[in-house]
Amino acid sequence: MSDTKPEIAFVKPALPRAGALVLPLPEGTALVGLAAEADAATGGAITRGIEASGFSGRKGQATTLFAPGAGIGRVLLLGLGKPDELTPEDAESAGGALWPGVASATEVLVAADTLPPALAARMALGVVLRGWRFDKYRTTEKPEEKPKAEKVAIATSGVPAAKAAWKPLKAVAEGVFLSRELVSEPPNVLTPAEMADRCKALTRLGVDVEILGPKDMKKLGFGALLGVAQGSACEPRMVVMRWNGARKKGGQPVCFVGKGVTFDTGGISIKPAAGMEDMKWDMAGAGCVVGLMAALAGREAKVDVVGLVGLVENMPGSKAQRPGDVVTSASGQTIEIINTDAEGRLVLADVLWYAQKQFAPKYIVDLATLTGAIIVALGHEHAGLFSNDDALAQKLLAAGTVTGESLWRMPLGEAYDKQIKSDIADMKNVGGRPGGSITAAQFIQRFIDDGTPWAHLDIAGTAWSTKDTATVPKGATAYGVRLLDRIVADHDEDA
Repeated sequence: MSDTKPEIAFVKPALPRAGALVLPLPEGTALVGLAAEADAATGGAITRGIEASGFSGRKGQATTLFAPGAGIGRVLLLGLGKPDELTPEDAESAGGALWPGVASATEVLVAADTLPPALAARMALGVVLRGWRFDKYRTTEKPEEKPKAEKVAIATSGVPAAKAAWKPLKAVAEGVFLSRELVSEPPNVLTPAEMADRCKALTRLGVDVEILGPKDMKKLGFGALLGVAQGSACEPRMVVMRWNGARKKGGQPVCFVGKGVTFDTGGISIKPAAGMEDMKWDMAGAGCVVGLMAALAGREAKVDVVGLVGLVENMPGSKAQRPGDVVTSASGQTIEIINTDAEGRLVLADVLWYAQKQFAPKYIVDLATLTGAIIVALGHEHAGLFSNDDALAQKLLAAGTVTGESLWRMPLGEAYDKQIKSDIADMKNVGGRPGGSITAAQFIQRFIDDGTPWAHLDIAGTAWSTKDTATVPKGATAYGVRLLDRIVADHDEDA
């Protein structure tokens, strides 16, 4: 097993005989349903615990009562906030918040019987997203350090409705887990060839997968991508994944492209040693696209989607690309290499060009851990959004608000474009320190056809988390999977 996460079961309301009982309680309401039954069974211990702790049901509030009686090991009181303001996103966050308090219990029951079944399903989503952990390489972990809660039961008054709501959510969660797993893998394991093979596994979900090697890409004129890869003994790959789920045939597909640098040393323009181990997740854009394709296929989305990932390793070998080299991209445009650590945009240049010429998409979105400059600008709270199309940008911003994968729109313009003008080629691959994330986006835009709606998401600050959050444990975040699944669900699927 490369990862673990709790299983979800929806059950009819009934008090547990042991383990942990979670009581999600709205603010200012009396105990009802299972909460009232538990209070009665424990001789009023829950009421006394609420009074003693000052628990009010405020959103985000949590209190644990140990050994309240009736054989129950602990009761976790979880505040939901004002009952008339409870949203699906709130229910999901509550599900994530409950996990740390019950992970060490062998049996867990969440009393969601007073919530609509759809909200019970969203709470379950929060539980599994927060409870996921990457433990493939943990061989000496002590039993007490491992979560014991292998299964979480969600008590609901509408089991069939909750299961129906859970089915597509579970598919999206599986896509998130796949993305997190890929981004978490060490770089000696996840080479371009290995990642391409893992993409191939999506065929079990009905995704058509095509893998192109160096010879194929050379025939296509991928001089920019191949230039990045030439210093590594690990050969590059491009993977094309197609999900054909639209009922109406013959329409334009939507297209997603991911940067997949499975390890980035910076090449000849080598990075400092401190923190270089983080560069295993320089393929997080590609990891998102693979997870997204799994999510869409898993929930049988009624849309045609093409996902493409360019997979390379950027190494400083004897054959490595040099600062000062000029390469010819698949578009025919020439690029002067100023800094070999500005490699992701070179990979995207060829893959984006191929995607447009091969599939003529309705719109195209690329994702990349592209620049440190975007972290300087936005920190780790938002990804940078660049787009040539206001309508597409607004759809992405709205989807980001709903899913919690926030975006902030950044400018594009001729003044920034002038910064990447080269004296000897059509462009250079960096434009200096000022506006570094913007000039990177300007570079990518040069490979987008006029009339093709396009958005570029710079996810360098959001692809990896150094702390636990409500539904994302420390590590790979799978940022973008839920965001892009949402925009497809809201705007692109057949009625």
